[in-house]
Amino acid sequence: MSQKLIRSLYEQRLAAWAAARSLPVAWQNVPFTPPATGVYLRAFLLPADTDSLDLEGAHRLYTGVFQISIVAPNGNGSGAAEQLAADIDAEFPQNLRLTSGAFAVQIVSPCSQGPAIPGDVTYMIPVSFRYRADAT
Repeated sequence: MSQKLIRSLYEQRLAAWAAARSLPVAWQNVPFTPPATGVYLRAFLLPADTDSLDLEGAHRLYTGVFQISIVAPNGNGSGAAEQLAADIDAEFPQNLRLTSGAFAVQIVSPCSQGPAIPGDVTYMIPVSFRYRADAT
C-alpha cells in the first residue's frame, strides 16, 4: 500500500525541517515524552478511502490529510505557534510533489491552520493539507 510511502515522504521532509529548528516531533504510534518546557510537533497521516478511476482496477487513487500539530506551553500567547504555522505553510506549499522512484504524491490544498485547542498546560494549533497520489 502506498499510504506507508506517502507517510514516509512527508515525515522525512518534516523531520529535516524540524531538526534544523531543534523542534522535537511526536510521530504517530511511536513512544514520545514531551519536553518539560518548550514547543514540539505532532505528525499524523489521515488517509481517506483508496479509490480506483479505471474499469480494469489497476489504478489506485490515494488521498487524505497530513496534519502537523504545534504544541506550545499554555499561557505564553499564540504568536510563536502561529509563526511556526506560517513556516510550515512555506515548507509544504500547494502543488509540492515529493517522489520515491516512479511514485509521486502532491499537495493539493494550501496549508490550513485550524482553531487553537487550549489545554491545562498546552496550547495546540493544528496545521493540515490535503494530498493526492495516483498509482498503477
